[in-house]
Amino acid sequence: MLSPFLEMRFADLIDIILVATLVYAVVALIRRTQAAFVAIGILMVGAVYVGARALDLHLTAWIFQGFFAVFLIMVVVVFQEELRQLFERIALWSLRRHDREPVETGSSDALVACLSDFAQQRIGALVVVPGRQPIERYIQGGIELGGKVSIPLLKSIFDPHSPGHDGAVIVDGDRITRFAAHLPLSKDFRQLANVGTRHGAALGLAERTDALCLVVSEERGQVSLARDGQLRTLVTPQAAAASIQQFARDRRPGADGYRVWRQLLRGQRAEKAVVLALVVALWYLLVPGSRLAEFSYDVPIAVHSLPPGFEVESVDPPSVRVRVSGVRRSFYLFRPDKLEIDIDASLAGAGRRTFKVSAADLTFPKDLALQEIEPDRVKLSLRQASTPAEQRQEKRRPGETPAP
Repeated sequence: MLSPFLEMRFADLIDIILVATLVYAVVALIRRTQAAFVAIGILMVGAVYVGARALDLHLTAWIFQGFFAVFLIMVVVVFQEELRQLFERIALWSLRRHDREPVETGSSDALVACLSDFAQQRIGALVVVPGRQPIERYIQGGIELGGKVSIPLLKSIFDPHSPGHDGAVIVDGDRITRFAAHLPLSKDFRQLANVGTRHGAALGLAERTDALCLVVSEERGQVSLARDGQLRTLVTPQAAAASIQQFARDRRPGADGYRVWRQLLRGQRAEKAVVLALVVALWYLLVPGSRLAEFSYDVPIAVHSLPPGFEVESVDPPSVRVRVSGVRRSFYLFRPDKLEIDIDASLAGAGRRTFKVSAADLTFPKDLALQEIEPDRVKLSLRQASTPAEQRQEKRRPGETPAP
């Protein structure tokens, strides 16, 4: 069989690269959520199914085949949130608009100064700066404000005696659009070890959107940042200012796409190699594997249901040439040694008999079609089977006298 890789065209190479890039983007999106464990489980189930097919474990393969029959529906149900985020990002990449700065320079300075004061005074705070993706459907409750960002306003909102100090403040441009808002909580307990509910809310929104979330811990007096599903601690006020400035640069028109491509090209080499291998295997299975192919095999002749008292003396020919066709992927795990032609000799008597070979006599997979059997007739020569006494007589050496 000619290897499909030797038939690969330049268009196939471009096709593999594009699909691998898309798959890795989805993997990078899923990796930030707990759905990553579900994806690993699905891959393990797929590996078990392929192994069962290769080892002819028919019951196991049949059970898992039913699982993959509803695979697409299951993926939509399990990964509906991740798919929605992916489509939102695609829409944002295609519908570019001239956005204003997420935080004005003066507002950024006031915000950094306020967060620094909160950290020193051990006052908890949570500030959200939206990115390109809409966050409204993740925000619950809160009070609309529309006030200009300032140190007195921020300190009044997060004053421990204020009824809205436990919620989040939404900053857009130079305005506080909402305060006392509630955010979705993250379930990434590895990153949330030894931190509070504010950090869980900040990370929860950062996992679902491209927003920037700034948190002040009232227990440790530290400022933390949550972005792109990652939570990290900011040591100095300068680090907070630099993070806000970097976020503003990334939000400018065209910068988001550049940042995504930069993330795709840098780091995670092992993960990228696995994705590329999976996409190549998928191409191998679906593209060249869907093309029709024909192959010929030499199939041995087996005889069953001999008349009583007869045995096979010879089979002419002992094997025939069988030509079968089907899609190429049907031959990937195909084992020619499983092919066999079984001749029913129940009606044969002594002497030479001719039998016509048909598809009913051939054992072969159902997804293949029989094209030709050459030759299509087989001659069997039968003889009387020897009795036990005759067999002993044949085994006796010349000149040996029989035992009394």
